[in-house]
Amino acid sequence: MKDNISEMTVPSEVRDLLDSEAARINNVSFIDEDPVQFPRRFSTLQDIEIVAFLSAIIAWGKRKMICRDAERMLSLMDNEPYRYVMDEGYEDLDPRQNLHRTFFGSHFSYFLRGMRRIYKDFGSLDAFSSSVGAGDSDAPSWKLVEEMQKVMCDVNGGAFCSQCLPVNLGQTALKRVNMALRWLVRDDGIVDMGVWRSIPKSCLYIPLDVHVGNISRELGLLTRKANDRKSVEMLTDILRTLRPDDPAVYDFALFGIGVEGKRPLGSMSD
Repeated sequence: MKDNISEMTVPSEVRDLLDSEAARINNVSFIDEDPVQFPRRFSTLQDIEIVAFLSAIIAWGKRKMICRDAERMLSLMDNEPYRYVMDEGYEDLDPRQNLHRTFFGSHFSYFLRGMRRIYKDFGSLDAFSSSVGAGDSDAPSWKLVEEMQKVMCDVNGGAFCSQCLPVNLGQTALKRVNMALRWLVRDDGIVDMGVWRSIPKSCLYIPLDVHVGNISRELGLLTRKANDRKSVEMLTDILRTLRPDDPAVYDFALFGIGVEGKRPLGSMSD
């Protein structure tokens, strides 16, 4: 499969569209209406990591609702997420409190217990990622989640929590974690923060959701119907032929096309 992908030539008009849309959307004006705004409010690595993952975990549904609920979570932590985690403030939270759609206080506490263990043992999630060799893996985000699950499970009495981290790692597109890693790893200094060193940006994968999948198919970049791990791998491998150093920059383009009236080469209006 990879050999076939490596031989694929993306038409010049598709490449031009992707490059122009990536440049248009990857702009500071994007920040204020996107969940990336929340980790960007902080300067210390641990605060950034906690808020990036929490904001990404609830990133399904309308962006306005996601941002509203991310704001509420920050308020719960008194806008001091690392201190809140290390002081175990989450243990006082009502487990039935609704934080976002099907994400409740019990899930919030589950995740932060695991993060506290990681911080106690490694100092940062980036250091944990380095220690488990995520950046040396062919699939860093899946490797990272696999290792995070072990810690989360251990500190939460052996229980898994799919609301926090997907458990079907052989199938899941891991969209929200791939998005969080884009924020943490990409370092062009525009939208993404580039505070991690454990994973190179060349190894990032596209955060694949329904919209990105549909646009990718209309552009001829993806043929599979499922928005699953295999499709993420195939799509990202194709985009690496255009930007081997930074394939995830095209997440901006695939998000932007079709959202603000921009149509993919006229095909969507046919």
